[in-house]
Amino acid sequence: MMDNDYGLDISEIIRTINSADVMTFRFLIISQRLLIDMRTNDLDGPLLTLVPRATSVEERFRSVKQLRPRFKTPENIISVWWPRYARGLSTSGVWEAILHRIVDLGFPEVAERAAEVLKEVCTLEHAEVRNAISGKGYHTIWEYRG
Repeated sequence: MMDNDYGLDISEIIRTINSADVMTFRFLIISQRLLIDMRTNDLDGPLLTLVPRATSVEERFRSVKQLRPRFKTPENIISVWWPRYARGLSTSGVWEAILHRIVDLGFPEVAERAAEVLKEVCTLEHAEVRNAISGKGYHTIWEYRG
């Protein structure tokens, strides 16, 4: 599969990863979002998980609060639009920056589990591409006339 550049500023995305407390990655063809919450305390390390698309900003803030009840509601949540295939997170250096930040925070075990999250994103994306090709859940805008 080809992966276009889309004018992404990878260095800016990496700066965001290095500074933001809470961020989501929105993907091209899957509705789930990758939620990354770098906040930590004595009981909780950083969180990487897939979450459903929120219908509003308020809903996203509520969902983060529900997922992380021992933390205050975040002041902001940075949303990163990722119009490339999910594997591009690895090839661009973005995933490495996420893992480095987690390790730098002192949670190498979370960084190890993060591979499962990336694999899940890639699996969902691959399934959606397969569905589009086979027509499962999709309809053409034209009619075949053989």
